Amino acid sequence: MNAVQGRFLILSAGMGSGHHAVAAELARRLEAGGARTRTVDVLDLLPPGVGRGLNVFYRTVICHAPAVYAGLYAAFFRAGDGPRPGSAPLAALAERRLLGLVARLRPDVVVPVFHLAAQLTGRLRARGALGVPSAVVVTDFAVHRQWLHPGNDVHLCLTPALALEVGRAVRRPAVASGAMVAPRFHGPAPTAEDWRRRLGPPDRPPVLISTGAWGAGADVAGTARLVASAGYRPVVLCGRNTRLLREASRGAPEHAMGWVDDMPGLLSASRALIDNAAGQTALEAMACGVPVVSYRTVPGHGREGAERMAELGLADHAPDPGTLVRTLDVLTRPGPARDRRVATASGLFSGEGVRPLEALLRTSGRPS
Repeated sequence: MNAVQGRFLILSAGMGSGHHAVAAELARRLEAGGARTRTVDVLDLLPPGVGRGLNVFYRTVICHAPAVYAGLYAAFFRAGDGPRPGSAPLAALAERRLLGLVARLRPDVVVPVFHLAAQLTGRLRARGALGVPSAVVVTDFAVHRQWLHPGNDVHLCLTPALALEVGRAVRRPAVASGAMVAPRFHGPAPTAEDWRRRLGPPDRPPVLISTGAWGAGADVAGTARLVASAGYRPVVLCGRNTRLLREASRGAPEHAMGWVDDMPGLLSASRALIDNAAGQTALEAMACGVPVVSYRTVPGHGREGAERMAELGLADHAPDPGTLVRTLDVLTRPGPARDRRVATASGLFSGEGVRPLEALLRTSGRPS
């Protein structure tokens, strides 16, 4: 890669941990090429208390009122005809602080990796208030309408199919950048054998059950009992949800864990991941060569993302307990089905990467 001499302002969001993980990997790649980066949480650009309130509300409805979130997603995020509510008023609240930050830091490119930030930069670019290009890194398989604003210069998407869809929607350039996953998830993890010993004897294949950083999910203990009854060793990942950790520890699984720092090692020691959000943990599992099965997905972006991953052949979607068990029986064993799924998923990591950002620097006259 050619040296990238520009300055990049990355706009992330503390909604779970996935967007920050993408921002960190994006910054690492840019800085490896010589660029300078600064990452800011877009929630911190909102008036005092608004960002915190948005975070608490979103986490509450995801974890405790999924039906409410499903309704909000249908109203604000899903595509549809006629007038629809959007996030423009919320984005407008962050405009002054973002423009002040741009004036102070003087970035050459602004890179949103969260949909509210994409609406913010798109609005400013559309009316000429933001004088530098904006490149949106779309982190979801469910490319809902809040990701899309024609004011942004380019959208970086996970797959060519998603890039084609986005390009048609905004009538602006969209490219397949591939998944932004840290290098430590690629290849065998040196701690995998330690995890295998920790998880127990090899008589039952370990299967991870992911609930994300917030520990969101429906009947997680029931899923663990189902997995155990089918002859697997369930490992429930509870994120930072201490209540779920207590509940899961009292249930069927031998292993219930809070936040895990060494996810590459744990993933490498496991035969499959049961995922419910189609987010960064699923991508990290794919990078490790671990098949992903979506089950009991969270509503909205989780469900739509899981269905889209299945359509693209990247993961399986199990709509009921019987399908989950049958899918695990196939994918946890060595054979053509597992090999095909792993090989297809590996294609997520061969996209354009940060090259589209280099191209933006060239068009703005900056060296690269």
